Amino acid sequence: MSTQHSRSAARIMIAPATFLLLAWMLIPLCMTLYYSFRRYRLLTPDRQGWVGFRNYENFLTNPAFTSALINTLVLVLGVLIITVVLGILLAILLDQPFKGQGIVRILVIAPFFVMPTVSALVWKNMFMNPVNGLFAYAAKAVGLEPYDFLSQAPLMSIIGIVSWQWLPFATLILLTAIQSLDSEQMEAAEMDGASALNRFWFITLPHLSRAITVVILIQTIFLLSIFAEILVTTNGGPGTASTNLTYLVYAESLLNYDVGEGSAGGVVAIILANIVAIFLMRAIGKNLDA
Repeated sequence: MSTQHSRSAARIMIAPATFLLLAWMLIPLCMTLYYSFRRYRLLTPDRQGWVGFRNYENFLTNPAFTSALINTLVLVLGVLIITVVLGILLAILLDQPFKGQGIVRILVIAPFFVMPTVSALVWKNMFMNPVNGLFAYAAKAVGLEPYDFLSQAPLMSIIGIVSWQWLPFATLILLTAIQSLDSEQMEAAEMDGASALNRFWFITLPHLSRAITVVILIQTIFLLSIFAEILVTTNGGPGTASTNLTYLVYAESLLNYDVGEGSAGGVVAIILANIVAIFLMRAIGKNLDA
């Protein structure tokens, strides 16, 4: 069989899966675009009509939009800083030879496989509960008043929960990068009198730059759509203190029953996410080419 026939056969074989994937992605997107230009409320589905860009105008001028946008950026940046910094430290620690290294690595990576809803419930009820949570118990044990994390610092609490979920991912990627570091280079620097801090700053950290950019790109794409943790713990409150764009779209669509404005918000969120992704891809491309 010729090479051309083999390629044609391969295209025919993967065509059904390709069409199914495109339909799975494009049909919901097209429906979202369609409803974003229409007046459609779940309470009055018989009063539909074409409204043009009014839904977009209403969403962008929503008093909660600015707060949701800021919260989204703070959430993403906060989680990235925590996971990258702690991920580097944990990766360096796990790279050192010690007894039980394999078990410790499994325990460190385990939180990444816990469902977001389950982890949020565990943190809400077992750790952050101001009455019978572990943090409240520890505060009472040292004579302090328990702190209601989810009420007094909701966004920071969610950042902590999400960081706990994504820290294993960052640690795994960074640990793999550290293990590819040339040990002879480190030994030569140590023999030349370089301190541990200098070896980390001038050898280890530059070697990790590509892995760090990959961690930032992948995590940013997923962190822009964080939803389950907010729904389970704070419901976007108090007020809009922990509302991000994803939760705002949910609130407009299913809590305020305005599918049109919610669809417009979804399109806005997709556009913003793609802008961020394109910017990060270009930045990473320049880094990898350097």
